[in-house]
Amino acid sequence: MSHYFINDETLTSEARTFGYTFRTVTLTFASDRGVFAKDRVDFGTHVLLQHLPLFQKETILDLGCGVGVIGLLIAKAHPHTHVTLSDINTRALDLATENVKQNKIKNTSLIHSDVYQNIPQSVDFIVTNPPIRAGKNVVHAMVLGGFDHLNMGGMMMVVIQKKQGADSLMKRMKEVYGNVDVVAKEKGYFILKSQKNM
Repeated sequence: MSHYFINDETLTSEARTFGYTFRTVTLTFASDRGVFAKDRVDFGTHVLLQHLPLFQKETILDLGCGVGVIGLLIAKAHPHTHVTLSDINTRALDLATENVKQNKIKNTSLIHSDVYQNIPQSVDFIVTNPPIRAGKNVVHAMVLGGFDHLNMGGMMMVVIQKKQGADSLMKRMKEVYGNVDVVAKEKGYFILKSQKNM
């Protein structure tokens, strides 16, 4: 069975597009089978986007970027930032690359990476809507592993449903980062953030 958090070279194409407006920008996204939320911006991502901070000149990592929704919306709305988008799914990365071009976004780079495996640099902000179906170990590796890839004072921000492990993730974030805040709760979705202060 194919999943969006793996590579499946045998998956047939079924191209489609969707749009989304974030702050002052509206982007159109190319999508396809074999990627997360292929027809729309899912509700968890929507809630996360509504609670992102304003950015100035930060370096940002969209970890598990899919077709690039979060990272490209941040990049387009905040042109003085630099956003790195990474995913293990090559189809998703190909679509993200196409979406960079068609939306004329200049301040991005894309990396094929299994979690942080190919992420060489530290950044100021990491954002993720992790692939829950990949399992708790992967989700925790994405969120907790961010500590070693954040600059001092940097922030990790994640969306997760309560029924899919928000409480246990909050506990681990508190242990690793020394702090965790619930930024928002909406229809069972939690927006969590931790800051690297040590």
